[in-house]
Amino acid sequence: MPRKVCHSCGILSKEIEEHDFPQINLLVMAVFHYNHMSHKKVTRLILDPVGKLLRSKLEERRGLLVPGAADALSARVIGSLGFEAVYVTGAGVTNTLLGLPDLGFITLPEIAQQTSAIRDAVELPIIVDADTGFGNPLNVRHTVQVLERAGANAIQLEDQVFPKRCGHFSGKQVIAVGEMTAKIKAAVDARQSQDFLIIARTDARAEHGFQAAIDRASMWIDTGADVTFVEAPESIEEMKRIPVLLRVPQLVNMVPGGKTPIVDAASLASMGFAIVLYANAALQGAIAGMQAALSELKARGVLDESSGKIATFAERQRLAQKPLFDELERKYSDK
Repeated sequence: MPRKVCHSCGILSKEIEEHDFPQINLLVMAVFHYNHMSHKKVTRLILDPVGKLLRSKLEERRGLLVPGAADALSARVIGSLGFEAVYVTGAGVTNTLLGLPDLGFITLPEIAQQTSAIRDAVELPIIVDADTGFGNPLNVRHTVQVLERAGANAIQLEDQVFPKRCGHFSGKQVIAVGEMTAKIKAAVDARQSQDFLIIARTDARAEHGFQAAIDRASMWIDTGADVTFVEAPESIEEMKRIPVLLRVPQLVNMVPGGKTPIVDAASLASMGFAIVLYANAALQGAIAGMQAALSELKARGVLDESSGKIATFAERQRLAQKPLFDELERKYSDK
């Protein structure tokens, strides 16, 4: 078969059938161009094995524990402990980057920057909190394109009125059903890989009750959402009903101190949940750790590794990949 250079990207390619993709590394998003039989239309296909891996994990509906990260170092801690996916938390980015509450203060550039840094730091599937999509369906289209390029494998969109607020704050309001379904359609159309997952969240439980939230999530599924997320159910009975009533994989959000009862991952898996999200457990743990370490320093006027209040210097360097850069420095030295 003749081989050609694609003029848009310079990749040497050949005509390939849709099922005839070569094996590629799980860390790479490979772009192929192929000609249709007419040789008139060229379609770009992005193969996303990491997204496919995430999709397969969620289809198992085994209560996949997914911690949230606000930055690359947090994500690397998550990866080093053996978790199978990471969630880029909008609340966490807002809290850590701006020192502000989760009330709609961050924008797409901030979340995209953190997503890109986290993509470089870990090989895990990345789920990104995209809030309301940062605008109308056209903005959602742009959001999907930007975050997919940044390395996300899934995004979460919610049906709150802008400016949105944390799902466990009081005073939430939701947009009209038609407005949200238009956003979901735009997200589905905008993704380059069919394994880039659209997680559609509803916050209607707080404003309109449990059944209204289920009805909305059902409509999100009919519109094309791959996963749905009924935020802030207020009883274990409600939690048990969600995976039974909704046919696609479900996400449940465990927020210590929030409105939803805290239940262990094994029990949530037995209910049928696919994802058990702890969006800000790492952040709350880091705050507690900082307070403990700095209180020790304030009280004693000295702080050392032997206190047990801080990670060792060596551990910090390991997480920041200092040994790797030492090796690279030796490799590229002219001595």
